[in-house]
Amino acid sequence: MKKTKSRSLEAVFGPLVSIYNRADAISDGVLIDVTTMAREAGLQWPVALTYSVWRDCVSWDEQRHRSQVCQDEDGRLWDVLFMAVFVIRRAAVPKDRMTFTLYRVPSDGYTLEPEEVTLKLVVGPGDTGEPMVTILMPDED
Repeated sequence: MKKTKSRSLEAVFGPLVSIYNRADAISDGVLIDVTTMAREAGLQWPVALTYSVWRDCVSWDEQRHRSQVCQDEDGRLWDVLFMAVFVIRRAAVPKDRMTFTLYRVPSDGYTLEPEEVTLKLVVGPGDTGEPMVTILMPDED
């Protein structure tokens, strides 16, 4: 049997040039931390939405409120989180990636009827290895 030497990643690839972590993504607005409301909805781990999910499914301003339908960001965020909790509780086998759908009025300035959108829920390690939930559009990683 041939013995192999254990080598560190730094020995193989060299020193880290830069690190971009979850905290940086939240600070930059790439991720939106929604942990407070997520806990109210029943999620025990920190939760963040990508900016794309926020813009498509949550974002709502006074102009849209007047020109489209009477909604607000808290209610739209609750809908996303409620459906995320629903798909988790409904899963027969726990998974680290799941998709779920919900109906939301597009934030396009004119649509009045809700349309279905599919979102992806990913459970993975945070900056220090703790479990975190991220909700993304299906084409995001």
